[in-house]
Amino acid sequence: MYRAPVEEIAFTLNHVAGMKTALEGGRLGDLSEDLVDAILNEAGRFATEEVAPLYRIGDEHGAVLKDGEVTTPPGWKELYKSWCEGGWNSIAAPVDFGGQGLPNMLHVAALEMWNSGAMAFAIGPTLTMGAIEALDKHASDNLKATYLEKLVSGEWMGTMNLTEPQAGSDLNALRARAEPVGDGSYRIFGQKIFITYGEHDFTDNIVHLVLARLPDAPAGTRGISLFLVPKFFVNDDGSLGERNDVVCASIEHKLGIHASPTCTMIYGDGTHGAKPGAIGWLIGEENRGLACMFTMMNNARLAVGMQGVAVAEAAYQRALAYAQDRRQGRAEGDTSEGMSPIVMHPDVKRTLVTMKALTRIARAISYSCAHAIDMAHAGEGDDARHWNERANLLTPIAKAFSTDVGVDVASMGVQVHGGMGYIEETGAASLLRDARIAPIYEGTNGIQAIDLVMRKLPLAGGEHVHGYIAELREDVEALRKSNLPELGRSADRISAALDDFEGATRFIQEQQKAGETQTALAGATPYLRLFALAAGGAYLARAAVAAGGGERASTCRFFAENMISETAALKSAVVDGAASLAAADAA
Repeated sequence: MYRAPVEEIAFTLNHVAGMKTALEGGRLGDLSEDLVDAILNEAGRFATEEVAPLYRIGDEHGAVLKDGEVTTPPGWKELYKSWCEGGWNSIAAPVDFGGQGLPNMLHVAALEMWNSGAMAFAIGPTLTMGAIEALDKHASDNLKATYLEKLVSGEWMGTMNLTEPQAGSDLNALRARAEPVGDGSYRIFGQKIFITYGEHDFTDNIVHLVLARLPDAPAGTRGISLFLVPKFFVNDDGSLGERNDVVCASIEHKLGIHASPTCTMIYGDGTHGAKPGAIGWLIGEENRGLACMFTMMNNARLAVGMQGVAVAEAAYQRALAYAQDRRQGRAEGDTSEGMSPIVMHPDVKRTLVTMKALTRIARAISYSCAHAIDMAHAGEGDDARHWNERANLLTPIAKAFSTDVGVDVASMGVQVHGGMGYIEETGAASLLRDARIAPIYEGTNGIQAIDLVMRKLPLAGGEHVHGYIAELREDVEALRKSNLPELGRSADRISAALDDFEGATRFIQEQQKAGETQTALAGATPYLRLFALAAGGAYLARAAVAAGGGERASTCRFFAENMISETAALKSAVVDGAASLAAADAA
């Protein structure tokens, strides 16, 4: 059974991601360390005692669709009610609409714990939080007044409607259309697929954010608008009125996250209402919908990265407990009677420490991204611009690397369980099934790599990333000067990885300047992993120094002397791999 690692989370927030420094500098308002500890402890208790116990029934029962209505697994509706009553839906929401306005670092830390408890549960409220941010930044005052307070409290939930059967990652192909009614509203027609929590029984209203085209819209993504389409209309007094012309036609039968209803939504087929067309209201400006939706998507990308961290943590805990209990063979140095716990065998030990190191790196990167978002909100002028650039740089890493780690660590967890890992009763297999969606949705990890290379490396004239590398080198020097005896050759190995990081970065930037876009793109995916491993090594070094040695130094050394050398091979793929990829068409 999962137990929230509150101490580990707090240490990473404070001593790796930068929360302690921000608190001491007064950059997080009147937030105190005591309040942070209280929030983390209560979030951990809720995840451990209330969310995690319902994970298995959610996986086995799943969501059920009948007559257009979705029923969630037994106990899940009640869990959601308790979750809202605890104020968790409003943790980072705007204060003006009933939110707590707490830092994003606390929000993502809590997200990790809820997702470790049950990823299929946490993904629904996550999208509501994204909808809140999109409406707060882009919607009219009237729409905010009508919908935001209920979304912030969790009384209503929100969804994100982008994907269509012919339009997945390429939204140029989007066909859903919006026709002006003449009173400021629009009639929406079209089909959307893969809509998470598009229909459910958690709340009595669902607020859909839908991308569609106006009749005179220009072609491509420049002609997409964003609309708010409620399941039920809202009367002037705030009560619910008639049903809108939107219906869930089916739910998907998926590899994992079975309790999360993944819906096909039909807008405007005449099922509800006197006249076909789902009534919606414009969010932001006409033909500027994608910019509004990206507010929600960027929020969701970091949140999905936290899903990777969360599943990795849950898989590591489960594998470690099994390895400590399961006995096979005789391990060298074991003086007890009978067979040895498999945790004592070198191969299993290697696997477990690898799982732990990868999970810690993914957590550090993701929390550092959240810290940058908080500092951007707290700053002004050049300071705010710097932290915005840092958040933009780290977002694709947090999403892609962390979700890859979730899959890899969950797969290792199955391996540690041996044959029992392939049997559903241990729970190891279900974590792997859940994890596999995260590298795909909210922008595939390949798209994250493209975003990193084409949009994020050029930030600040291409210099921001080099400033980031310089900061990471300071962590390595601090490690070197610490003279901690447990560290072996860690400083040298991490420093070499940062050399690979810098060299690969300059190569890609040179290719872009020369117009060799395909060469840069050919190395995008290995570059993203190289970036994460090198940065992750520096973050482990930071943690080891802050802890003054101990097991954090041991984890840092294991990673530095066993894993980080992969950066050399990845740099080779970035620098030398384009030609062989181009020639691979014949294969």
